[in-house]
Amino acid sequence: MGFVKEFKEFALKGNVVDLAIAVIIGGAFGAIVTSLVENIITPLILAPLLEKAGLKNLEELSWGAVKYGKFLAAVISFIIIALSLFLLIKGMNSLKRKKEVAAAEPAAPEYTLQEKLLMEIRDSLKQR
Repeated sequence: MGFVKEFKEFALKGNVVDLAIAVIIGGAFGAIVTSLVENIITPLILAPLLEKAGLKNLEELSWGAVKYGKFLAAVISFIIIALSLFLLIKGMNSLKRKKEVAAAEPAAPEYTLQEKLLMEIRDSLKQR
């Protein structure tokens, strides 16, 4: 029974659950970014270049027997995905910094009743 108990504690730890959620969300985000790259950005950027080369698809590029088009498409996809993630993280970090700056503002000190009374006494003595 010790093995099952240990496995249950391991599998239900917060870190493992957080990692599982991150992997699932990462896969979904990956599909969105891949679609953006393949269906929107790559055709917009490469369409004029491919037309000049007389190609319909980037993956058709070759140099003799070496077909480097797929590799080039993968490199372009990687660069665009990396740029998209960079911009996303940069935006999230700027929002986080704004929240930290707002939270860092010092709050007015809270005085106890005794301190308030002592300040009132001090102020009244100064007026005399």
